[in-house]
Amino acid sequence: MDATPSLPKSAEPPGRRLRRRGPQQYSPLRIPVRVRFTFLVPALIVLLAIVAYPIVYSVWLSVHSATGQSFVGLANFRKLFTDSATLTALRNNVIWVVTAPTLACALGLVFAVLSERVRWATAFKVVIFMPMAISFLAAGIIFELVYQADPGQGVANAALVGLHDTFAPASQYPGAHPRSVTAFSASGGSFTTTADYQAGTAAELPLLGFPVTALPGAAAQARTAAAAAPNAITGTVWLDLVYGGGGSPGHLDPGKKGLPGVTVEAVSGGKVVASAKTGDDGTFALSGLSPGAGYRLELPAANFAQPYRGVSWLGPSLVTPAIIASYLWIWAGFAMVLIAAGLANIPRELQEAARVDGASEWQVFRRITVPVLAPVLLTVLVTLVINVLKVFDLVYIIAPGSTLPNANVLAVQMWSVSFGGAQDQGLGSAIGVFLYILVLPALYFNIRRLRRERTES
Repeated sequence: MDATPSLPKSAEPPGRRLRRRGPQQYSPLRIPVRVRFTFLVPALIVLLAIVAYPIVYSVWLSVHSATGQSFVGLANFRKLFTDSATLTALRNNVIWVVTAPTLACALGLVFAVLSERVRWATAFKVVIFMPMAISFLAAGIIFELVYQADPGQGVANAALVGLHDTFAPASQYPGAHPRSVTAFSASGGSFTTTADYQAGTAAELPLLGFPVTALPGAAAQARTAAAAAPNAITGTVWLDLVYGGGGSPGHLDPGKKGLPGVTVEAVSGGKVVASAKTGDDGTFALSGLSPGAGYRLELPAANFAQPYRGVSWLGPSLVTPAIIASYLWIWAGFAMVLIAAGLANIPRELQEAARVDGASEWQVFRRITVPVLAPVLLTVLVTLVINVLKVFDLVYIIAPGSTLPNANVLAVQMWSVSFGGAQDQGLGSAIGVFLYILVLPALYFNIRRLRRERTES
């Protein structure tokens, strides 16, 4: 029998007393209702001032006239669905909602997976997420410069022109053309003589339409071609202008330069039978021809084609995709960070077990990673949908005035109608209320999700 005397409850160690008592005996401090209400009043006033009052006042304005002095009922909402500019904005909003959040989530998922496989993962995440630190205003100005049509100013077109000219070099004499248009027939940018030339003869082909100051440095004084062999046609291609003026049209006067590098072709029966390039003095020789036969000389369009100038990014057809691309540059990093956080919580045992069973990396990604990440992906998608419905800065700044109607979205239309000249507060408020209604389902979904997570935790 244990003779150790038991300690009275008052003498027991504090830790033991705490363990014996249930958690229900330690209820939180009860604060009087009036004290709690006193602390809530400032927040309630701010909430009413910046959230509730604008919503109520916007609804009130939406059923009144442009000046807000007369009640018009639902007339503004009927106008909203019949006005062509507003319908264009609504169509563009649909395009934004369908494409931008989906692409941002997809890019975020790709970046999140890559960040786990690259050596400098932290630096990679910083580079991708860095655009989030830039305001939409600054990002709009940046991409307005990126999308400039002039390749000398716009980065996008500069890259396209460089890539294009790598595989299809630009012509040397864009815009040049024969002096005597009656002696040539033009087709698809090419120029073909209307008269036949026989082997053993020489041809003179003076050109205009190209600045003397832009001639290649190798261009030399044009001269008459040497006498042709019996099976060849010779000739000269020159710029029929003298720097500073002077000279006679169609004559090889001093000061007139040959056009080096021009392709000249001999055509017979619609087929090219000989080809040559002019030298520094503009002379050429087409050999291997049949004596006595007639040939027409052709200057191909490649000699005179205008240089490739890139794409009209901010034109009517591409302005919306171009602005969506700038949005992705900003928000793909946001999606990557959230998805990477979810990716870090995936049990690695599931992925390793699948690999042991012979699954490829693509199967692991498609059948394990994506399904487990589905709640995170859905959260990111809904958040971006709410954000996209409110997009304003990028569209208003990037789209030029000529194509802004083509890139219009509801937020921009609301501002334009209310403050951009029309001064129709009623219609602008109706657009705002309609935009709020569109956002409500996404807000409801997010609230339900937060409540569900709180209950599960």
